[in-house]
Amino acid sequence: MGSGPRYRWVVLIVGTAAQAATAYFLGLAAVTPALREHFGLGVAGVGVLIGLASAGLIPTLMAWGSAADRFGERWVMASGLLGASATLGVLALVDDAIAAGVLLVVAGAFGASVNAASGRAVLTWFPATGRGTAMAIRQTAVPLGAAVAAVALPAIADAGGVPAVFAALSATCLAAGAAVAAFIREPPGRRAGGARPAARAREVLADRRLQRLSLAGLLLVVPQFLGSVFLVEVLHGAAGFSLAVAGGLLGLTQVLGAAGRLANGAWSDRVGSRLGPLRIVAVAVAAGFALSAVLRPGPGVLLAAALVPAAALAISWNGLVFTAAGELAPEGRAATAMAMSNTANYAAGAAAPAVGGLVADLAGWSAMLAMGALAALGAVLALRHLVESSAEALPG
Repeated sequence: MGSGPRYRWVVLIVGTAAQAATAYFLGLAAVTPALREHFGLGVAGVGVLIGLASAGLIPTLMAWGSAADRFGERWVMASGLLGASATLGVLALVDDAIAAGVLLVVAGAFGASVNAASGRAVLTWFPATGRGTAMAIRQTAVPLGAAVAAVALPAIADAGGVPAVFAALSATCLAAGAAVAAFIREPPGRRAGGARPAARAREVLADRRLQRLSLAGLLLVVPQFLGSVFLVEVLHGAAGFSLAVAGGLLGLTQVLGAAGRLANGAWSDRVGSRLGPLRIVAVAVAAGFALSAVLRPGPGVLLAAALVPAAALAISWNGLVFTAAGELAPEGRAATAMAMSNTANYAAGAAAPAVGGLVADLAGWSAMLAMGALAALGAVLALRHLVESSAEALPG
């Protein structure tokens, strides 16, 4: 296998596929009726069950990132995918809800290996002039994997029940792990096999620039999740759109958001900056959600015209933050820095829908939309005067 310019695209394809394979916890939402029947759960119970995969992911991201920096992404991702495959295989044999919940926590913990390490693979193989676009492609893996799972898993559940669903997910992770082991390796001249990075993991946590970047990402997750989770509720329940139209607009938002990720990555490569485009996107998100809050009582068409692009913009920024984290990292700690950023994002994603729903219940949908605007404005302030490293060299 070569190591020239063409090989980096192999790394990107395999890393993206591996990331998509770990989107099973999102795809499970498509088979909630089957899960409820199989495990004897109510609606709230199945929601908790699916959420437990994320519960396993959040506390393990930093450990996996540190391992990737020390040992290389190949075996970190391969071992994590193998562990996820084995855990999901056991899940296919379980019909007790508590046991299934524990196993989903473990599966999420193993799946975190790919979240932490696949970004490092992209950063180390791609030059600065193409890194933003490559990372944007990689960042489409989770929604792509979730979309494929949402289409495939219901048919699998109809044919073979919940055991077949988990068996299929297990096989997918196993195939992805085999592909990683076969095709991913360290770039020539980079450390692998246990050499300790020059910087310690705690130096990443103490880095003020990475703290501010992670804070900005955490705050931008708030409008991202508020827009994705509650857009149908706002347009259907509050603005009078039919459920079909509101759902279609949510789908449009996701498509525009994915396209925005690719466009932002290419934009950042063209201007040689991740933080400049990120600041502009954050300002636009704040303005869009503020305008939506003002328009919420008015005609539904005007509200949709403001909220759909605002929600799409709120989906589009992730690749910029992820790439910037790797480029700001101390020497040898790109994966640790990206894991730090991702941990903040997942924590905010877990909290934002609950807090947003509470605000909507207590003060109305306009207040909830204003909450998204204020969070995005906070991200703008967190990014103020933050200086990025030269994009010509990768410090991690």
